[in-house]
This record gives sequence, C-alpha cells and structure tokens, in this order.
Amino acid sequence: MMPDTAFPLEFTPQVEAETAAIRARLAGKVSELEWQLHAPLIAAINRLKKEKNAVVLAHNYMTPEIFHGVGDYVGDSLGLAREAAKSEAAIIIQGGVHFMAETSKILAPEKTVLIPDLRAGCSLASGITGADVRLIKQRYPGVPVVTYVNTTADVKAETDICCTSANAVQVVEWAAKQWGTDRVILIPDQFLAKNVARQTDIKIIAWAGACEVHERFNASDIADVRAAHPGAVVLAHPECPPDVIAASDFTGSTTAMADYVTKNQPKQVVLITECSMADNVTADAPGVEFLRPCNLCPHMKRITLQGIYDSLVKHQYEVTVDPELIPRAAQAVQRMIDMPPLAKPARYDMVKARHHVDVEMIS
Repeated sequence: MMPDTAFPLEFTPQVEAETAAIRARLAGKVSELEWQLHAPLIAAINRLKKEKNAVVLAHNYMTPEIFHGVGDYVGDSLGLAREAAKSEAAIIIQGGVHFMAETSKILAPEKTVLIPDLRAGCSLASGITGADVRLIKQRYPGVPVVTYVNTTADVKAETDICCTSANAVQVVEWAAKQWGTDRVILIPDQFLAKNVARQTDIKIIAWAGACEVHERFNASDIADVRAAHPGAVVLAHPECPPDVIAASDFTGSTTAMADYVTKNQPKQVVLITECSMADNVTADAPGVEFLRPCNLCPHMKRITLQGIYDSLVKHQYEVTVDPELIPRAAQAVQRMIDMPPLAKPARYDMVKARHHVDVEMIS
C-alpha cells in the first residue's frame, strides 16, 4: 500500500492544466498517448517536491519527460555537481547514474540523496577502484592524479583533483603547474585522455577505461552521415575515440554541444553521444533537424518518471558514502568546482590540435 503522500495517477483536467506548459514544450516530441501516461506522474512529482523540500537533478541524458518535466536543475555532470553543493533542498533526487548521486552526497553530506534505481551504474566508473589508484600513485610518485568525475567515491578520495569533459584540458594544465611537473595522470577514460593530450603539451598517462556508449562510435558512422547529408554539422563528445573527434566539426561536453546548437541553429546536426541529448536540445532548437546515429545508455535509461515518483513516495533508494572518504573526495571535487570559469564554452579545437600524440597507457 502506498503511503498517504501518494497522489492519484490519473489524467484529469487538473493534471492537464498543471502540465500544459511542459506539454507545449514537448509538442511533437511525445505522442498524446505517451503524454497521458507521463502527465499524471509529472504533476504528482512536482507536487511531492514542494511538499518534501526536494529537487531533481536531471542529467542531459535523461529522457525528455524527466529533463523538461521534473528536472529542477539540468545539465552536465559539472553543472549538477555545482547545484548539489549549493542547493537548499533537504532531499536530492539524482536523475542520473550512481556516481553522480555519490558526488551529490560528497558535496552535501547533510542532505538525503536518493537514486530511483540502484542498478543505474556506469561502465566507466566500474572499471577502476580506489585500490587501483593507490597502485598507480606508487608507480608514478609525485605525479598529480586528475580523475574524471565519472568515478566512484573511493576513486575520488585517492585523487588530487577531478575534471569533467568540459574542463579537462584546463584542469590538467592547472595540475601540472601546481605540482611543477610536465606529466599528469588522467584517468579512467582513455579516449578523453587521448583527446586532451592533443590539446596540451603536458604528457598524459592514461588508464584503459571507456564509456560503453561513446566507444561504439567510429569514423565510418560520420562518413555515412556526411554522404547522406552533406551539409550536416557533426558534434561529438570527447569520450569518443580520436578518429571520431578528428572527423567531427566540433567536440565538447554535453553542455557545450547544446550551447552550440542553440546559438548557431544549424539546419541539420548530428550529436555523437547518448540519444536523449538530441531529444532534449530540440526543445530549444525547433528549426534544427537532428540526425542519427546515436547510442542509448542502458544505465541512464533505468531512471524513469515512475522510479522518481516511487523514490519520493517511499524514500528510496538512499545513497551513502563512507564518512572517512568524504573529506578527501570532497577536496578533489571542490578543487574542480573552484576552477575559474572558462573564457569561452568548453570545446576541443581540433584545427589547432596535433594529429598524433603518444599517451602512456598504464599496464
């Protein structure tokens, strides 16, 4: 039996009125049948958030009904980390995967952090442990460790500073300067590391991790799109392999890609990343035609409206972090957050990049 705080999940005139603005935003993106299933949950979630002093942090890879319907703060992992740190809400619902919920807890240990599905993991985060990082530091003493934010709390606790795809070059160069070295360990995404290495003179030491969504793309995907749509603009995420980056017109974080589309309004565009990105950006670029290919993240897709609703009603599933890890992990994340803002939207300028660079792989 649902607790008393549950709301009737019916498509009533009241629900229709409460969600009319969201429906207009998603016009043409969600069918009427789908909308009548989504709208009662959206209305109920938004009521429960007010009742429980809760917010939903929705990553750019959430489905449109979550992103536009119940997300209080939306964006990439860096943006959501910043919002988690400054939010005044008592409860944070993480519309994303488990490492993101851990990051929220690290930055706001006094808050309750809930994730709608404990199975929402990450292939990249699961591919390295804190013990691995300790061994890496023994092998490369004195070399700063820059860790992608897509990692678990125990990995962050062994890290000097975190980064995201938006600021990885900036963080690597900052770490090299602070530690007085020309080498930096950048883990765990090998493709991000290789793409960063093409943008800096700092020598990069990398781990052989990869995102299961982005590693599946290849240059032939882009060649096929260009053959079918010669004028299309291709935007790629820096977790993609270097040959994909080299074949693209622009490479940047999810936020940088969204900003590019909304600012430039290309006639046709391809986002080489997770499929829901295009579905979400199209609301702000109705005149842009979004072409495929794209790949679905099975972990992100475990987060649903029903799961968010159940999480609020049943107070499930709470994400905790070992209190002994929090201070060290928080230092690494906070150093990233405290980095000065980039002068322009984060991107990888492949025109200026070197075409080949040697990255030392940790074996």
